[in-house]
Amino acid sequence: MGEQWPPKPFDIAARRMREWNAWYVGRPEDLAALYGSGPVVHTRPSQYRGGLVGAVSRFFWGRPVTPRGQQRTRLHVPLASDIATASADLLFAEPPRITVENTSVQTRLDQIVNTPAVHSALLEAAEVAAALGGVYLRVVWDADVARHVMLDAVDADAAVPEWRWKQLAAVTFWHIVEHSDGATVLRHLERHEPGRIIHSLHQGTDDELGRPIPLTEHPATAWAAELVDAEGAIETGTRRLTAGYVPNIRPSREWRSIPALKPLGRSDFDGVEPLLDALDETYSSWMRDVRLAKARLLVPAGYLQPLGPGQGAVFDDDQEVFTELNMLTGRGDGSPPITPSQFAIRVREHRETVEQITLDVLRAAGYSPSSFGEVNGATGVTATEVTDRREMSETTRDKKSRYWQATLGPLAGALLDVDRHVFGGTGIGLDETPVVDFGDQAQPDPEALARTAQTLLAAEAASTDVRVRLVHPEWDDDQVAAEVARILAETGRSVPDPATFRGFDQ
Repeated sequence: MGEQWPPKPFDIAARRMREWNAWYVGRPEDLAALYGSGPVVHTRPSQYRGGLVGAVSRFFWGRPVTPRGQQRTRLHVPLASDIATASADLLFAEPPRITVENTSVQTRLDQIVNTPAVHSALLEAAEVAAALGGVYLRVVWDADVARHVMLDAVDADAAVPEWRWKQLAAVTFWHIVEHSDGATVLRHLERHEPGRIIHSLHQGTDDELGRPIPLTEHPATAWAAELVDAEGAIETGTRRLTAGYVPNIRPSREWRSIPALKPLGRSDFDGVEPLLDALDETYSSWMRDVRLAKARLLVPAGYLQPLGPGQGAVFDDDQEVFTELNMLTGRGDGSPPITPSQFAIRVREHRETVEQITLDVLRAAGYSPSSFGEVNGATGVTATEVTDRREMSETTRDKKSRYWQATLGPLAGALLDVDRHVFGGTGIGLDETPVVDFGDQAQPDPEALARTAQTLLAAEAASTDVRVRLVHPEWDDDQVAAEVARILAETGRSVPDPATFRGFDQ
């Protein structure tokens, strides 16, 4: 019997992440398969059970697809993916700044991490972290791609971590390099420890790791065979760990009593899955009303035109003259009836239900409706009111940014160490950690800042220097001083320096 994979208790986390991933991806067939309905058309006994099995089966997505002979269309509202995207936008729409005190080291650091490519990668990683409860970052390098080390993200469901006081002490990343038609699965394991990275290839099954085989047995790992030592390790040239974990948000309510899972954090979807399911059910009901409300005519069989033996019959609603028929049924005057049928669409009821469920989901996930463009139809909303409505989202962003700061700083130090070891770059000391600055707000409103600066000017409550720093918080002292000088020159308020003024020429 081989080792179970993922090993316990991470198999529990893997199952939970599969559920969150289904909501994040949003494919109806995945949700139906996850909650048990799948393509089978008939009722399942599990729907009548009690406990967790029965509750999940009674989900909208856990019910039988449709009775035979009836059409039923299920729709999915991608609110979960919208939440994950909004979380990433709040964090990284304005990229953070990673800095060190040494100027030459800062120049090298800017070349590596303060780039559009890395900022985009962080944006992508934050979106997946919001969905799965966290994300891993690792240091990688490939001289054929770049002449410096790079930062790479690994999804939380593709790693087995080891913790020490809730800090990542080591981690094993894994991915399937080959899944044959039979039961054979080849997995590449990449274990990060302080000072080295260990590579191995295993041949097993879907739920077993199996036996180790040489790295040369598969093209996806053959490259590592030329670089590893006798123990399958590659030296990194640093005592820092070349990987880090960023939890989406803590604490994890579901895993707080499981020490190995407790540091993982929780997804933005944690606990709101029933509400997301109810939202899909409500929207599907709304669309069902639309389908049923299509205008239809109920006509006597005599009004139908036969198409031939075995071809059925049709009614031509553009026909103006019909042959007189002798019928026993009809209106009081003896004429056969044509009965229109058109149901009402319950727009207001469905819309209000959808809006309420959406608000409940966003509140439970820690976001303001205004972050999603929802202001409940209000007009004439002031900037102060908009800011107040965004307060919950900003609070959530601030909490999440601290987890990113705690990981990005030390990992940037490891990145510089490896870059010095591999490419001869400029490193830093082990006692120094780069500083990560996310700024005060995700996206400051320029119009609101301009109004504040104008108010301060009118009240004579702030200098030009203070107002420039307010409008441009990202500028350094030299940029601020230059802008202040230009403003004073343009407004004619420049005055000579009293220390150098010698009076007018005679």
